[in-house]
Amino acid sequence: MKQDLRPIDDLITLTGKSAVVTGGAMGIGLGIAYRLAEAGARVAVADIEEEAAASAANQLVADGFEAMPVTVDVSDETSVRQMVDTVIDAYDAIDILVNNAGIYPNILVMNMTADDFRRVLDINLNGVFLCTKLVAERMIERGQGGRIINITSIDALHPSSAGLAHYDASKHGEWGFTKNVALELAPHRIWVNAIAPGGIVTPGVRHAQEGAQLPKGVDMAELIERFTARIPMGRFGEPDDIGRAALFLASDLSSYMTGTQIVVDGGVLLS
Repeated sequence: MKQDLRPIDDLITLTGKSAVVTGGAMGIGLGIAYRLAEAGARVAVADIEEEAAASAANQLVADGFEAMPVTVDVSDETSVRQMVDTVIDAYDAIDILVNNAGIYPNILVMNMTADDFRRVLDINLNGVFLCTKLVAERMIERGQGGRIINITSIDALHPSSAGLAHYDASKHGEWGFTKNVALELAPHRIWVNAIAPGGIVTPGVRHAQEGAQLPKGVDMAELIERFTARIPMGRFGEPDDIGRAALFLASDLSSYMTGTQIVVDGGVLLS
């Protein structure tokens, strides 16, 4: 039987593949972009922040990888179409899409406006729809399959704190979207999966913590300490923890998986 098994290097390589990582300029997105590039993929770092995308792509190139920046507002259909066209013009195809772009402003529901709620869903959920639809169209036209990886959250399964009702709604929706689209795209050999990160140390998380609205009497430092105490592994995760899971789903190591969600949370949901 051993002689019939594909070599591990063949299973994990992404050589000849092209990938788009939205929200790829920093944090989890950059961690994912690095691992995909390291495995041989040409990576488009897609981000609403033009300078940050260019800096991240330049960093990857300096490390010896092939990468390019592309500016995109995932909530705007015209912008997403331009992103897709730009990447395909440069790389001829998109084999891997990572829907990572998202926001998580901490606002208590009683202080939340309709615009606050709508903005989070526009980016976190409608953005996933637009990127998935427009990239999958091109994957189907090409006829060689593809991988779509949606970055959800443990909040798609269980709330982590007050002030994230809009975020939790978007992530529950993204998880449901992942499962349904996996059914629809499977006949085209496009596998759609998700990764649910737990607490990951990123610049975005630090910024969100600084501006968080908390219930009266709740201190942020105390909240972080209590959350850390709930993590069986005893630590917050790093962007590379998600990058490794993304590489697994992007490669043939996961060739018999679609419509599933990998939880990468240090075990916090167990508590």
